Formats: sequence, structure tokens, C-alpha cells
Amino acid sequence: MKTTPWPLDEVVGVSGLPEPITDACPDGCEQCVTSCPTSAITHDGALTLDQGACVGCNLCVEVCPSGVLKLSSRPTQAAAGRDTLIRRFGVEEASPTKLRPEGDARRMRKSLFVRHVDAGSCNGCESEIGALDNPYYNLHRFGIFFTPSPRFADVLLVTGPVTNPMHEPLKATYEAMPRPNFVVATGVCAISGGTNGGGYSARQGIGDVLPVDLWVPGCPPHPVVLIEALLALIGRER
Repeated sequence: MKTTPWPLDEVVGVSGLPEPITDACPDGCEQCVTSCPTSAITHDGALTLDQGACVGCNLCVEVCPSGVLKLSSRPTQAAAGRDTLIRRFGVEEASPTKLRPEGDARRMRKSLFVRHVDAGSCNGCESEIGALDNPYYNLHRFGIFFTPSPRFADVLLVTGPVTNPMHEPLKATYEAMPRPNFVVATGVCAISGGTNGGGYSARQGIGDVLPVDLWVPGCPPHPVVLIEALLALIGRER
């Protein structure tokens, strides 16, 4: 099996998030808004997509009577701020901010040890995270390794909306980590709850449980997106 080159300029075969191909939304039509199972789309004069809530289900594209929306073929991108994941189409977007956190965390410059916690996911994100260790993506070549113990971890990689039984174990894992450290919300469920959050048994993501340094959208996020996010933490973003 051939290992992917890096940086990887093109990711083939990706089903991305919806985006408009024209600005010809009919007046009063909100079929995409009402069809979205996670309320990721709003329309208040311009289409707005919350990438941290979109699960890429394609329903908005299917119900659009004017063919305005299509699924892109580009992978998602991590963001240092939750608000940065909200795209307002037809409006000039701000330049992306650096993913590299400031402060003491800048001392991490060469390698990372990652502790992953599944806080109630469907295992879709786990499938992509597991692919990072295979020969094709080969995360180890970058000096990034998974560790079973939070006491050796620099990064807490969290998936899932944080179910009630996982709330205290997640906090205990974070408290056991040395400082400085990073927290990465991985996938839509960890960012906003997705289709699995809320209700009586789960929260709407990890934002009100732990301080988050990076938000990685996608349902699930592509392994390339995860690699880029982790490399950004040690100052090696493109």
C-alpha cells in the first residue's frame, strides 16, 4: 500500500457540504431550511450554512426546486473559533484565521500524543480516526501518536455529543492531562450535537463542558482534515 504524499493538494472522492451554485433562490422558498434535520441552514436574505451542524445528508439539495444547491467535492476545514464555521453565502467571507492556538501551548513544536474519547458517537468518526494509523495515511510519520493514558496526552480528541454517562469521565480525562494541552471537537456531534445530541440523555456537543481549541466539522471528518488539524497544533499548518 502506498502512503499518501504530504501535503496532499487534492482529495479525490469526497462528498462535501452543500453550497449554492447560483444566487437565484426563489422568494419565499425555504424548502432547504425546513428539510434540514439539524437546522444547519437558515435564510434571512442570504443562505447561511452552519458547517458545525451540517451532517451532509443531501436533503437540502434533493428538495431544492431551483437546483441552487449542490454537494461540493471539497473536504471540510477545521476552525479555531466556533463562529468561523458559519458560512454566509453571497457575502464576502473573512479570511480564515490561523489554527495555531496562542499562549503556553506554543511550546509544542515537534510531536503530539493524542488521547481520544468517544463521548457517545455513532462510530463514524472513529472509523476515520482509525484510518489515521493505517499505512495509507500513516499519522506516525508526522510524530503524532495515540496514547491510552491522559497523563501522557497533549491533545484530547473528543467525538460524540457527550451523553450523560460520559460527562464525568470526559471531564476526569481532561483534568488528568498535563498542561498545556489542546481540546479538539471532532465531528458534528462533538461541535453541536448533530442528530444525536440534546434531549434527556445527551448534551449539544462539548462546548459547554470543556474549553475547545479546534473545531473539526464533518460527519465524519475526512482523515486528511484530521491530519491538517493536528499538524496545525504544532505549527505545521499549510
